[in-house]
Amino acid sequence: MEGGQPGPGASSPQIDSAEVLLHGVFALLDPAPKTSYALSLTRGRELRMQRVGSSPAGRSAALKLADCIGCSAFAGREPELEPAAYFSVFCYPFRKGWWDAAPARQRFARTFRVCVAQEPGDNLKLAETWAGKIRELAAPRIPRQEGVTWGLLSRPYHVLVLLNPQSGTGQALQLFRSLVQPMLVEADVAFTLCVTERPNHARELVRAADLSRWDAVAVLAGDGLLYEVVNGLMERQDWQAAIKKPLCTLPGGSGNALAASINHYAGNTRASKEELLTNCTYFLCKGLHAPMDLVSLSTASGKRLYSFLSFGWGFISDVDIASEKYRQLGNARFTVGTIQQLAGLKVYKGRLSYLPVETSSSVSSAPGSPSEQNSHHVPCSNGHPLHILPQPAPGVPRPPHEGSWPEDSLLVPFDQPVPKHWTVVPEEEFISIFAIYQSHLGADFTMAPTAKLHDGSMHLFFLKAGVSRLGLLKLFLAMEKGTHLDLNCPHLHYVPVRAFRLEPFASTGLMTVDGEPLACEPVQGQVHDQLCRIISGS
Repeated sequence: MEGGQPGPGASSPQIDSAEVLLHGVFALLDPAPKTSYALSLTRGRELRMQRVGSSPAGRSAALKLADCIGCSAFAGREPELEPAAYFSVFCYPFRKGWWDAAPARQRFARTFRVCVAQEPGDNLKLAETWAGKIRELAAPRIPRQEGVTWGLLSRPYHVLVLLNPQSGTGQALQLFRSLVQPMLVEADVAFTLCVTERPNHARELVRAADLSRWDAVAVLAGDGLLYEVVNGLMERQDWQAAIKKPLCTLPGGSGNALAASINHYAGNTRASKEELLTNCTYFLCKGLHAPMDLVSLSTASGKRLYSFLSFGWGFISDVDIASEKYRQLGNARFTVGTIQQLAGLKVYKGRLSYLPVETSSSVSSAPGSPSEQNSHHVPCSNGHPLHILPQPAPGVPRPPHEGSWPEDSLLVPFDQPVPKHWTVVPEEEFISIFAIYQSHLGADFTMAPTAKLHDGSMHLFFLKAGVSRLGLLKLFLAMEKGTHLDLNCPHLHYVPVRAFRLEPFASTGLMTVDGEPLACEPVQGQVHDQLCRIISGS
């Protein structure tokens, strides 16, 4: 029989007994049946395994429980014939791939046989002791950060999974069944799967659902479905509580920008496809969540939208929208779209104004009086006034519950000039204007390497007219490594901002919000600090 006795006084080879929480000898069922291992569970959050009979330098291993997503104990199939019980450990450590591939999380599971007593109940109790202690040590430590409140989902928890089967290459449902679901089962995370059937289906569901049934809402799709969810939550009567429900992004689309950003914030190497999905599912299984900024966007026609990723107009947005027809290519669709848009490069005319982060920290957040506001508010081209399309229409219906929404204290109505302490870009011809609030624009595009989930800023990039096609191509190639600013392109400008206003001189092209199309019109927006919560790594 295998032996195992819990308790800090047990000893283990080559380990200080003061560091040992549990020690025992159990048979390993897989991959070598009946092979016995001495197991030691340490205060250092490791499960150390030493093969019985091997030399001290021989077959031993240490599992870091920070990589463990679950551990379960269970009785044998026929306890009346065999009294043994079992416990299984499920880990996803980083391991080196083939050749020069970067380390990636790979599944490592082991099941141990516990048979120290003749009574099945005694063996099951011991197996449950080991499983419970492993789960306790595997729980992530909540980071301590000034001004930021991290949280941890309380076990057992239940997750609503919203899945768009048409996202990306159309493999989202298959990926859920083959990768996500097994990991959730191993982590003992209950879930309700809902497959969306049409555009805005997820928005309607979260707007009307009884969210108290779930502890978190996960989205397996591209960034567009999470955009629906965020705005659906903000349209609820109880939006203040609903928007605090932890959200989770599971990449199943083409760009997967938020998933790539969260992977980056966790300190992981760049990942894509199934590797990125494994990392994000691992985060969900661990249950750690952090605050995330949202940006409130208002249009001249009366719309108010909430965005977690980006706002754009011009070249980058054109690539995103035009490449939608190539979604079956996955992330390669953006390469194809870039080449096409370079061939027909367009210039966009408008006025861009913004409130830099440095300026906003040194002045009052309240907008100035009209006499204090910037006098350069009439759009001109070569000295001739231009009409900005469209102007706010009287009597436009207001969005539901708008009166209780967060106040856009940094913004003024469109018929007023921006406050005096704002910056107004003197040039009026642009190739692209793009505000991003996360580090990544896609799995392979690091646009704002220094961005954080809750840094209280938008990272505004604007590319002025005059850049060559070759220069633009070099910028996009450098963006894959996040080195585009190192090129010192005189046409590319970058500034962290708290708020902005964009006033097109003509309704040319499409704008995008979190990758979703928006009709071209005057838009302004501001950051709302830590408005929602997102499942994240530490």
